[in-house]
Amino acid sequence: MQSQVHRSLVSADNAFMRQSERHPDGWGVAYYVANAPHVVKGASAAFGDQLFKHVSGIVTSETVLAHLRKATQGELSTINTHPFQYGHWVFAHNGNIQGFAEHREALLDKIPPVLRRFILGTTDSEVLFYLILGKMAQRCELHRPGFPLNDIAESVREAVAEICALTGPICEDHAGPPSLTYLTFVLTNGHAMLAHQGGKELYFSTHKHRCPERDTCPHFAPECERSADHGFISHLVLSSEPLHGDNVWVEMRPHEMIGADARMQVQRFPPPTAESP
Repeated sequence: MQSQVHRSLVSADNAFMRQSERHPDGWGVAYYVANAPHVVKGASAAFGDQLFKHVSGIVTSETVLAHLRKATQGELSTINTHPFQYGHWVFAHNGNIQGFAEHREALLDKIPPVLRRFILGTTDSEVLFYLILGKMAQRCELHRPGFPLNDIAESVREAVAEICALTGPICEDHAGPPSLTYLTFVLTNGHAMLAHQGGKELYFSTHKHRCPERDTCPHFAPECERSADHGFISHLVLSSEPLHGDNVWVEMRPHEMIGADARMQVQRFPPPTAESP
């Protein structure tokens, strides 16, 4: 049977594979089997890669993170392709850190040595990932399955603030110069997931207008067709652009975050106020 993942990534009118024509510098898919992440990546464009077509056709995981790369920092290679992985955590970034070459050493100094040694590539994205992990490790054991969503959000806020203190503020115009700072990303350990809108467009969906499988799906619940900013949801889907289909899409604002925990409790985190530290 064709999986939902395959339909979303390959068969939709504005599918992931078609988007790869605009983002041809590599692709990656992370999915979870028995609570362990499996990450498959390629350094070529997804639309011409048979491995991508095969992987997208077999994935049936409850948590999937897929990324198309349009390189801004680091050479084209599999090691620089997203998603990045540390333990159960996987991470994908859409954006750039302004002046990364100039600030790289200062950013690395902010990452605990026990984590810094696992940075293998040359991208700003991987450094951003480990900077966030370092902040998270100060709050909770990284390998804990039930990592609190609030702790992830606070860690992200702190890491983003430190980057902006070095490089200047996030550019809130998604069509602005690519050399500026954009920190839009998604982070998950297969249980909790958090997304941050950092200048590049990001949309989320927690329900459908009407589920076409409502009469046959064993998991159908009223939440599948009901909007929710907090509380229980049936799914959380994130995309850099709305996908065609039955999902209802909401555009996130710059500096806004949304996440869900292992109990599928969703929480939105509004942009910080001017008085926030």
